[in-house]
Amino acid sequence: MTATPGATATTPATHRGRDPQRRRAILEAADSVIQRDGPDASMAAIAGEAGISKPVLYRHFGDKSGLYRALAERHVEELLARVRSELHGDAELTARARSTIGAYLGMIRANLNLYRFLMHRATAEDPRTHSDVGLMVRRLGEELAELLRREGQVPDPVRAQLLAHAAVGMVQAAGEWLLDQPELAPDLVIEDLTRAVVRVLSGAGDAQPGSRAGRS
Repeated sequence: MTATPGATATTPATHRGRDPQRRRAILEAADSVIQRDGPDASMAAIAGEAGISKPVLYRHFGDKSGLYRALAERHVEELLARVRSELHGDAELTARARSTIGAYLGMIRANLNLYRFLMHRATAEDPRTHSDVGLMVRRLGEELAELLRREGQVPDPVRAQLLAHAAVGMVQAAGEWLLDQPELAPDLVIEDLTRAVVRVLSGAGDAQPGSRAGRS
């Protein structure tokens, strides 16, 4: 018997599991369920939204952890791409810090349930997802450190790494805290965080070109 295009009965399971269009459709179904149900979204509900069974869901992603990692890559990378676009702009440091922080907090506020699902549930349940997300965030710190060094803000590479990761960690921690503070005005939060971040990044004044402070 000759298989017709699109027939799944004769398609090996490994091939079905790698179908990028089908995976994308399942991820979009997962997005819808998570946006609706939040961190408590179940695998059964996600499978039902996608019109498949849980075994078929796991066939595409290996297991629940595989789905977590796919969702993390899909959404955390999108978040960081938006942040990078602001970070690498042409404005001066304070303006870029303000727009970068605003982009980050804005995307979190617009996708609260997805953020909570990924950062609280998925990373807590799956060590590999926790590691993947941590690596993505660390890459942002590395990029910021290189930017500071290249632009002469913090010429010393070690101090650039230290201050960049401190700034990224501060904004991430503040964003977590803000999830439970919906009454705070976003503009005021962004301004306060911008001042704090710029103060951290410019706190290496003794490392500026031509300065000898802090050197033995």
